[in-house]
Amino acid sequence: MARKSNNTALNSIADNLQSGLLNNQLSKTITYLTATTGATGATTLATVTGVCAVSVFGVCGTTLTSGAAGTLEVGTALSTAALIAQTTGTDIGVNEIWHDAAPDASIELTSVITKNVVTQNIIQTIGTGAIDTGAITYYILWAPISKGATVVIA
Repeated sequence: MARKSNNTALNSIADNLQSGLLNNQLSKTITYLTATTGATGATTLATVTGVCAVSVFGVCGTTLTSGAAGTLEVGTALSTAALIAQTTGTDIGVNEIWHDAAPDASIELTSVITKNVVTQNIIQTIGTGAIDTGAITYYILWAPISKGATVVIA
């Protein structure tokens, strides 16, 4: 728990870090197609400026398919699976909430969605093989920590 002080800026940071869900919410839907949005490699989900607290999770709109056992993970360039652990794409089914290596439920406690401090762009990385079809909506809950910090959908 962050302690309160007589400094307004520090109190704002403490409030943001202690809140159950962060104050700002963004979303981005990716519809996967083998040769484009489903191809292996990194895709920027959001551009981060400064230091921010973030929580990221995905909700599957259409079950993912992959003939090549494609994997997905969400993180930053320095830690590609730090926000959502690597998962085999075909394990992510319609209406499932993806927040860890084992997406398997349409109901999750908000406490399982981790809160992280981020200083780099948030990326999704497809590894092993392409994701042929499917769709995930990513949700990013965030709050600024440093002055002027922002998170913007890419």
